[in-house]
Amino acid sequence: MAPQTTRISPAVPRGSRLGERLRQLRVSAGLTQTEIAGERFSKEYISQIERGKTRPTQDTIEWLALRLGVDPTFLASGVSTDERARAEAILARAETLVERRDYEGALDEYSSALAAVLATGAVELQVRILSGEAWARAHAGDVKTATELLTQARGLVEGPQFSDVDRAEIVFRLGACRYLLSSVATAIALFNEALALVDGSPLPSDLIRSHIFTWRSRCYRRQRDFEAAREDIERALELAEALDDTRAVGEAYFQASLVAERDGKWVVARTYAERAKAAYEELTDRGNVGRLLNNLGVFEFLLGKPEVAVERFKEAFAVALEVDDQDEAATAVSSLAQAHLRTGDSAVAEEHARHALGLLGERDDRLDEIGNARLVLGRALLDQGRLEEAEETLAAAEDAFARLSSGSHRAAAWVAQGDLAQRRGDDHRAAALYRRAAETLQDFRF
Repeated sequence: MAPQTTRISPAVPRGSRLGERLRQLRVSAGLTQTEIAGERFSKEYISQIERGKTRPTQDTIEWLALRLGVDPTFLASGVSTDERARAEAILARAETLVERRDYEGALDEYSSALAAVLATGAVELQVRILSGEAWARAHAGDVKTATELLTQARGLVEGPQFSDVDRAEIVFRLGACRYLLSSVATAIALFNEALALVDGSPLPSDLIRSHIFTWRSRCYRRQRDFEAAREDIERALELAEALDDTRAVGEAYFQASLVAERDGKWVVARTYAERAKAAYEELTDRGNVGRLLNNLGVFEFLLGKPEVAVERFKEAFAVALEVDDQDEAATAVSSLAQAHLRTGDSAVAEEHARHALGLLGERDDRLDEIGNARLVLGRALLDQGRLEEAEETLAAAEDAFARLSSGSHRAAAWVAQGDLAQRRGDDHRAAALYRRAAETLQDFRF
């Protein structure tokens, strides 16, 4: 079970608390307001600070801390540098675990960091814990909670201590969550907003630009705007390679392979997938290596090599088990089901499709895989002459694709339902379903 979700209340202005600490430390040191002010400040100014009427600059805080013999960070926030460093260390461990795709471990670390982060009173650390936990939860499948956490973070980054690049990072992650929830138009709007923020900032932002272009390309691909998808992924690749960021390069090549596949350029798609796989192997990211093995299996199948494809799917399944990734295990099993269906073994296809559905459950962020597994299962049942079961299963597949808002996927379901109607001798219904599929410019290949 995932740790309890982080909740952070809006930060309370800290001016009065700093003043209270200054007064307590001054009295403890046996100094009057005049004595602590020395020749630099007036007694009245020290009084204003202590009563919370004014907030001193960082230079003033450091000067007063030196007079009192205390840590400036402690005077400013009530937390010592060591305590802040402890909170930052826990956050850094959590962020490393997210990079390694150990989302459960990361969520445990974020849970243990919460008390230390809140104790510092540092809003920037609060944003880090909210954003980091959200990213881990989104990848673990709890996308709705991730969206709630990022909404909290978005409110905090409006503060003056944050840059437009900081704000863009939160908006980008919100866009990614909306994409995972199939709100594609909203996701594109958020990605556009994030790009506008970094465009208006003088700070370095090429890495986040690369991430935004990569994810926006996924949206355009979902909308069947393959030209826009290709343009975005080319921008992402250019930025990632210029930065020499191996992970960003891997992500961009991964998406580039999918865009090429949708264009029917299967050899190019395979080449891009192999480059992405090489990048993830360099990072020893076994989870993404497994995902690429699955995609390489798809491309091998499309290139007329079913035996090689099945071996790639099996390798992908083995890697998913190795890294304990149930989602990717389900994807590999679903791919195996499709391969067996295409090669005429409907009984084995049924077995694998049911296995994939059992692994996937009812995840809102996995509707594409759920729909595909149901589609394969429905076709396997149809091939076996189990028409009533096939009808029910294909209707469930169409429902998943409707929630996914993907016309090409729904068209694939309509073609299958048309084949079922034709099997029953209902040529009128079959023709209507085929026409509906054709009108959506269906291009579902695997």
